[in-house]
Amino acid sequence: MRALNPTDSAFLWMETRNQPMHVAGLNIYTPPEDAEPDYVGRLLADWGKHLSAKPPFNQRPVLKMGLWYWEEDQEFELDYHVRHLALPHPGRIRELLAMVSRLHGNLMDRNRPLWEIYVIEGLPGGRFATYTKIHHALIDGVSGAKLMAQSLSTTAEEQKPPVWDQSFPKYTRAKRVSTPPSLLQQLANVARAGRDILPGVGSGLWDIVRSGSDHSASALPFQAPPTPFNVEISGSRRFASQSYSLARFKRIGEAAGATVNDVTLAICAGALRKYLEAQNALPKKPLVAMVPVSLHGETEAAGNQVSVLLASLATHIADPLKRLQRIVQSTKEAKERLLPMPRLQKMAHGITSISPMGAGMVTGTARKRPLFNVVISNVPGPTETLYLNGARLDEVYPVSIATHYLALNITISGYGDNLGFGYIACRRSVPALQRMLDYTQSSIQELEASLQLQDADRAVAKKKTAARKVQLKEVVAKPAAVKKRPAKAKTQSARALAA
Repeated sequence: MRALNPTDSAFLWMETRNQPMHVAGLNIYTPPEDAEPDYVGRLLADWGKHLSAKPPFNQRPVLKMGLWYWEEDQEFELDYHVRHLALPHPGRIRELLAMVSRLHGNLMDRNRPLWEIYVIEGLPGGRFATYTKIHHALIDGVSGAKLMAQSLSTTAEEQKPPVWDQSFPKYTRAKRVSTPPSLLQQLANVARAGRDILPGVGSGLWDIVRSGSDHSASALPFQAPPTPFNVEISGSRRFASQSYSLARFKRIGEAAGATVNDVTLAICAGALRKYLEAQNALPKKPLVAMVPVSLHGETEAAGNQVSVLLASLATHIADPLKRLQRIVQSTKEAKERLLPMPRLQKMAHGITSISPMGAGMVTGTARKRPLFNVVISNVPGPTETLYLNGARLDEVYPVSIATHYLALNITISGYGDNLGFGYIACRRSVPALQRMLDYTQSSIQELEASLQLQDADRAVAKKKTAARKVQLKEVVAKPAAVKKRPAKAKTQSARALAA
């Protein structure tokens, strides 16, 4: 058995019927050109031969003496974890998102390993989808994206075992020691950890009690205004997703002197502003987002390795460019504060700074005094095209977690040249969630217009059109001079054929 760290355990303790704590991924595939009509059935039949699971897919949670542990499931049943579904007619993306919405609201059985894979067919053109959900105690978003990428192939010819029957080094690598550490060594390890953790706890507590200056763009706990997103939620979910060109985000960032992450936050801020305006619920104070920060680059440990930073979304500013500039300033100040800290200090700082959230959920004070308003997470993904037994992966969308007093979660995942936006929300608390897709597109266009990128595109298009016209005139002019001689020969040939 392996004990869960405090962060992973928290996801099990927080879970309720109305607050499932699993994350998921929706992938859409195109079968090979020579695929038979029963391609999906054959895929599942092949998967059915892999009856055993490897870490972390063979681990189930157990509670002993008030602590959570992972232990191997000795009665693993593949049929429970892998399921085959088909969309109702007419099998559009709309029906797919409705199905994912229903599936995402269901709890998983804690007597089994906490993951499920649904293979969903019935999309136009023979396309199919996989919806994979894994408990957040088992994996975080960054690890999930890496697992997905590693489980697929980079060529259509290569075939790999299904994800649960593959070995992932981070989970299979175990440090074996011939003798247990002595008491002195254990105390030394605790002291080294405390050296980093205690300052992180102190800085996190200071963020909670200190007040921001008027000239600072930093977002601090409890600065967020009450919004319709900060309410108790039901167990039903609504999922909306759309893919956008990464190149557009990069161009905006280059023109504005911002990172892609800052541009993403600004686009989400613009969409949220439009949504709240439509609901007549836009507060005068700016919304605050909690942004997870991955620490996997600083450790090889499994489980959740994240800290958090708070960012102002500047939703009180109507001008999209000024809003982006304010967001850049806010994230810059937060990163400068977090960057010098060692990994454990970053984790301790992040956990401590949002620790009042639990008390606010229990007492209900989070409705009037939210710690922050929304979670926005940007998960890096693979850049190369991936395949599943020859089927090309076309689109990738993350499906995250909505909780009490955080009824909306926005997660963005990169794949190839696109960013897949996944909006998950409580169906009752956040009505008309699908409009966020229109508002997101409008927010992108507004930033492009503010930076005159659309005018630049039109100018380039006009130059290309003018160049094509010149080339066309030259091509048309040359044959006109040459055609005079072969015209007679052609006529003679025509007469000969006629005779």
